[in-house]
Amino acid sequence: MPVLYHSPQSRSDTIAVLVRMLNADVEIREVTIPREDGSGGPDPENPHPEKKVPYLVDGDEAVRERGAIIVYLTDAYPQAKLGPLPGEPGRGAYLSWLFYYQGIMEPLIILHWTGLNHPALTASLRDFDTMVDRLAEALEAGPYLLGDRFSAADMLCSSPFHWFPDLTPDVPAIRDWVTRCAERMAASSSSAAKAAAAEAPAGARSAEAAAAVDG
Repeated sequence: MPVLYHSPQSRSDTIAVLVRMLNADVEIREVTIPREDGSGGPDPENPHPEKKVPYLVDGDEAVRERGAIIVYLTDAYPQAKLGPLPGEPGRGAYLSWLFYYQGIMEPLIILHWTGLNHPALTASLRDFDTMVDRLAEALEAGPYLLGDRFSAADMLCSSPFHWFPDLTPDVPAIRDWVTRCAERMAASSSSAAKAAAAEAPAGARSAEAAAAVDG
């Protein structure tokens, strides 16, 4: 069975939610990571070469970086329809948004949050306002980045604004999109966890499924 190495309240949260939304046969194994407050630390049980999360191990395959893990999982579990498959409409836009997040959005958000700026950064990464414009333009065509279709690209690209709501651009289309994504992820994840708990043998529920059902 594939194993997702995950640490709650970290970047891997989005992937853990995706696993539940896909109803994927993937074990979620929690590990520790260093935290900004000095707590935690590298976990010897984490096979990631840098002891980071998320990290997906599937037999002889190992996948790191959220965008890559998302493509790997949504291609493997197409029945959830959380990502267009090769040859399907929207595949190019889907891949573009996942890579745009990894290469452009997250660095720009971190730079904006820290107040760091330099002409070389703007020349290579664009700037925060340009990123906001790209999101707003995409959302003009529909409620999600792929138009009417909610996808894992929405999950990834909206994720930093769930963590840092003060950084959410003051653009109605973007704010509404962030809210829609959060609500959809919460509802779908909860439903998937409840279904998994109901199907599991007595006493075999995972802690996450039990929390969804009991709380």
